[in-house]
Amino acid sequence: MLRAPRRMTATIALVDDDRNILTSVSIALQAEGFSTRVYSDGEAALKALVDNPPDLAVLDIKMPRLDGLELLRRLRERSAIPVIFLTSKDDELDEALGLAMGADDYIAKPFSQRLLIARIRAILRRAEAASPRGEGEADDADAPAPLIERGRLVMDPARHRVTWAGAAVTLTVTEFLILETLAQRPGIVKTRNQLMDAAYQDDIYVDDRTIDSHIKRVRRKFRQVDPAFDAIETLYGAGYRFSDE
Repeated sequence: MLRAPRRMTATIALVDDDRNILTSVSIALQAEGFSTRVYSDGEAALKALVDNPPDLAVLDIKMPRLDGLELLRRLRERSAIPVIFLTSKDDELDEALGLAMGADDYIAKPFSQRLLIARIRAILRRAEAASPRGEGEADDADAPAPLIERGRLVMDPARHRVTWAGAAVTLTVTEFLILETLAQRPGIVKTRNQLMDAAYQDDIYVDDRTIDSHIKRVRRKFRQVDPAFDAIETLYGAGYRFSDE
């Protein structure tokens, strides 16, 4: 059976109250073959991102009325689309908050458009790898990725679905990849560098704080369905491991 053609053009939503940034970044992305939508208002952007989701959104933090952090918080209540947020240089508080709220990555202003495009491409590749296939998309020789079942955890990589004791848990692409890496070998300690390699490919640098923030976010999501969730263990100075006991 032939593989059905995938959508070739990814759509990127840009949300920033600086119209110069919107224009320049939009032109750069279109030159790279992306389709873009631009929003200078957080309220309007939220409705559009939920009603007609893009493949990825780039959100500025500092915006009037509805800032990027609040926009991200509301978006994560309804959508798991990949998000990169733009923050002020050296503003660690913004970075930590954004990652804790479920952003997949961040870039500090002023930023290189080449770097932004590289980050966008990397996240889209991860999202593509984690996305479910539609009818007729698999070759006969292709086998669906097996379920990962560890105690009360069930992960379905082919459909990007996670449940804990039968309750659905919605994870972003980055969160899913980190948890999948831990769950594949329960009891084995994974260093932060190993988790970075699993979630952030293509030699993109992230620091320890990024992985720690994603782990906190994953734990918080599981504790929303099970307040006693403690399957992801921290081994200080070593890394993290998944326990299915």
